[in-house]
Amino acid sequence: MDVNASAEADLAARFEEHRARLNAVAYRMLGSVSESEDAVQEAWLRLSRTRAAATAAATAPAAAKATATAASGPGEVRNLGAWLTTVVGRICLDLLRSRQSRREESLDVSLETHVPDPVVGRVDVVDPEQEALRADSVGLALLVVLETLAPAERLAFVLHDMFAVPFDEIALIVERTPAATRQLASRARRRVQGSTPAHERDVAKQREVVEAWTAATKAGDFDALLELLDPDVVLRSDTGELSSGLSKLVRGAATVAAQATMFARLAAHQHVVLVNGLPGLVAAPGGEVFSLGSFTVVDGKIVEINIIADPERLRNLGLPSFEA
Repeated sequence: MDVNASAEADLAARFEEHRARLNAVAYRMLGSVSESEDAVQEAWLRLSRTRAAATAAATAPAAAKATATAASGPGEVRNLGAWLTTVVGRICLDLLRSRQSRREESLDVSLETHVPDPVVGRVDVVDPEQEALRADSVGLALLVVLETLAPAERLAFVLHDMFAVPFDEIALIVERTPAATRQLASRARRRVQGSTPAHERDVAKQREVVEAWTAATKAGDFDALLELLDPDVVLRSDTGELSSGLSKLVRGAATVAAQATMFARLAAHQHVVLVNGLPGLVAAPGGEVFSLGSFTVVDGKIVEINIIADPERLRNLGLPSFEA
């Protein structure tokens, strides 16, 4: 192996040491599994280009070296973890701004009914990513609230409050003063704290509620469903198509319970899975996934249900297979 190939392999190995953290940053920033993976991959490409530019500058003649160094940007990366976090932050900020522009121009996209991508796993498998999501309380209810923040607010909140990145470093990404960046995070924090109550984090307790929900739905037991629901419960259903009227936001226990009884036939085909670290449900009649639901439980009552019933998105989530 020549020197350049060896250096590239060493850089790739060092990058892999940071991949899990970078994926976590990108997912919390974007709420999209595929976009998060793309952002992290783009960070690797930028790192590789930076190393190549630094190598070229180091081996160039003196006159050319000055030109190459000026054009190559950061040159040698001294604190790789911090550099990569900053790069992923910038990439995600650009993606969020682009997404915001598309939503402003589209009549078929609504934050009211949009459900971010979940990370789904089996309940019988220990998964470090699921453990981290549960420990950090990164459920779909939180991601729904993060979707309502301005891009710079979301970045400031995620990087500072979730990953302890100093405001001085975040300020360079959002191109504001550290004091203004602190205000961005503060506004986001107030929005999050006012919209996401402390929810159940015990897997066994939440699974008990979810299985009771399945039993009541299967039996068409309206009263049992009401007993499980908070009076102000919110149900958000995202079918991926606003114009059809099937994507909807429903409020109130009686209305949500009535919606649930309409899908009693699916209850026999529901399977408990981990959705961002806590029990949720996949409906898979005939072994084909029809919908995925996550539950936010507070004091034994369901306060929020988020459902994805968009066939294309479900296919792309890498869900476990289920028997027919």
